[in-house]
Amino acid sequence: MQYAAINGELVQLASAVVPVTDHGFLYGLGLFETFRTYQGVPYLLERHLERMASGCEELGIPFTVTAEEVKDWISRLMQGNELKDAYVRYTVSAGEAPLGLPSGNYTDPTHIVLAKSLPDPFPTLYERGKMLQRLSTPRNTPESQIRFKSLHYMNSILAKRELNSYGGQDQRLLSAEGLQLTRDDYVAEGIVSNIFWVREKVLYTPSLSTGILPGITRAVVMEIAADQGIACVEVQALWEDLQQADEIFLTGSVAELVPVTTLRDLSGTETDISNGRIGPVTAVLLRMYREKAGYTS
Repeated sequence: MQYAAINGELVQLASAVVPVTDHGFLYGLGLFETFRTYQGVPYLLERHLERMASGCEELGIPFTVTAEEVKDWISRLMQGNELKDAYVRYTVSAGEAPLGLPSGNYTDPTHIVLAKSLPDPFPTLYERGKMLQRLSTPRNTPESQIRFKSLHYMNSILAKRELNSYGGQDQRLLSAEGLQLTRDDYVAEGIVSNIFWVREKVLYTPSLSTGILPGITRAVVMEIAADQGIACVEVQALWEDLQQADEIFLTGSVAELVPVTTLRDLSGTETDISNGRIGPVTAVLLRMYREKAGYTS
């Protein structure tokens, strides 16, 4: 990356800074969205901005930018960084304010857009899937009634550190996703993903009552499932329910739908899922999702 976009202006990355009194830096008061482009167009941008606007309203951060403005920022940033398609992170930090917890609303937030090349998946990722490692680090409770995609990301960082501790030289573990459960041992979500599973042709996913992020891709997958006549049920489930699944997959705006073909528990015991290959329901949903996004290989 050569450039960042700060409040709509392209800035050399080394010069892209925020003040030390910005409450995003001091207290984690800010939100972000990550998404990708297809043929240079940010996918589901309006939904991401709606989620951000809702969170900003609750946090007292003014949010007045339009989708067209953000599209322009992204387009110019991608051109500056010589990208045809990109992984995009859009952050809104609360902005400068006096030291101490705020009693009122913020007035001047900082808008930061970063864009980098899309990650190259392993050639067999969408056919052979990946491993899902159960973690002992519980998913923390949401900051409000619904989890924000907020800047204070310590819980996920601790989970990632735990996941890395299992790595060794096993390539499957090095590329695995970690699964966090709630403190009551209900399946919650991956470190950077939502989770779905299929049992006897019914699609399941953890309910929002578990405190998970209401993922944008998660919502779209549920809509596609409904269009395809696939029943989808939001539940409180245990690890053992995943072990009995016919198919499992993870969702995220950049990764799309990624099959899980191996479960690994805390003792290192592994459970094979869908015979080590993408399952038929997952394959249909992935194909329909990509068609909806305008994906071309």
